[in-house]
Amino acid sequence: MARFLITRGDGCYLDLTCGGGGHLKYLSGILSREAMLIGIDRDPEAIAAAREKLGRPQQNLKFINSTFGRLSEVMEELGIKQVDGILFDLGVSSHQIDSPRRGFSFMHDGPLDMRMGDDVLNAETVVNTYSEKELALIFRKYGEERAASRAARVICRARQEKRIDSTERLREVLSPVLPPGSRNASLARLFQAIRIEVNRELEQLEKVLPLSLEYLAVGGRLVVISYHSLEDRMVKRFLAEKAKGCVCPKEFPVCVCGRKPEVKVLTKKVVKPSDEEIKNNSRARSARMRAAEKIA
Repeated sequence: MARFLITRGDGCYLDLTCGGGGHLKYLSGILSREAMLIGIDRDPEAIAAAREKLGRPQQNLKFINSTFGRLSEVMEELGIKQVDGILFDLGVSSHQIDSPRRGFSFMHDGPLDMRMGDDVLNAETVVNTYSEKELALIFRKYGEERAASRAARVICRARQEKRIDSTERLREVLSPVLPPGSRNASLARLFQAIRIEVNRELEQLEKVLPLSLEYLAVGGRLVVISYHSLEDRMVKRFLAEKAKGCVCPKEFPVCVCGRKPEVKVLTKKVVKPSDEEIKNNSRARSARMRAAEKIA
C-alpha cells in the first residue's frame, strides 16, 4: 500500500476509512515527523480504537468522526486545501465483525443492526419492512446471490409469524433455502447485501471518489482497497474514465473536445494480497487494491 500512496515523506495524507488505525500507525512509522496524517471514519468506535492504537496525541495526527458526504466541510474546518495521498480501505472492519452487538456477522448472535455510524436505518428495519421484491433486488444487486428470490420469500414468510430481530434468527430463517455445500458463502453474500443497503456504501463511494480527486495535489496518489466485486468494479471504471484523454470520434482529424487525462493509473492489473499477507491475516484474502496518480 505505502509504495503506491507515498510520494513525499513530509506530505499530508488522508485515510478516509481509518477503522482501528492500522494503516495510520504503519504510516506514522515510516513518514517523517513533519508529515500530517488525518484519519476519518463514520464509526465513533473506530475513531476511539484508532486513537488508542496510535497512543498519545500528536500535533500532526488528527481524527475526525464523519461520513464521506461531509468531506468538503471537514477539509474546510481543518483549513486544508490539498493532500498528497488519499487512502480508502473499504468494507467492514475487523472490530465491527468481531463485535456481536454490532450485528454484522452471521457467525455471532447479536441484534440485527449493521450500522457503521448513527444512521436511523438498521438491518432489522430492512429485514422486517422491505417488501419481498425489494429484498430480492438488494440480494441480487449488492450480494450477487443466486438464491436472492428464495431468500426474500422465506424472510417475508418468517417475519409474519415472528419479527426477525437477531443475526441468529436471520441465519435460522435463511439456512434451509441455501445450498448446503455453499451455505456460509451465501449467508455472507446476503448479510453483505443488507449491510450495503443499511449504510448506503456504494452511493457514498460513488459520491466521494470524484470529490477525493479535487483534494489531491497534482502528483498526489489515490489508493483504494476493496473487498467485493461491486466496489472494485466501481473503482476500476472511475479510474479508467479519469485516465481517458480525447474522446472525439476516430474520424475527426484533430481533437476538438480538449479533454485531458486527470490521472495515471498505477495498477494496470488489480493488486491482490500475497500468500504471506493472507497467512498473517486471512480476512485479507478478498482484498483488491487499485491506485492512481493525479496528473492534472
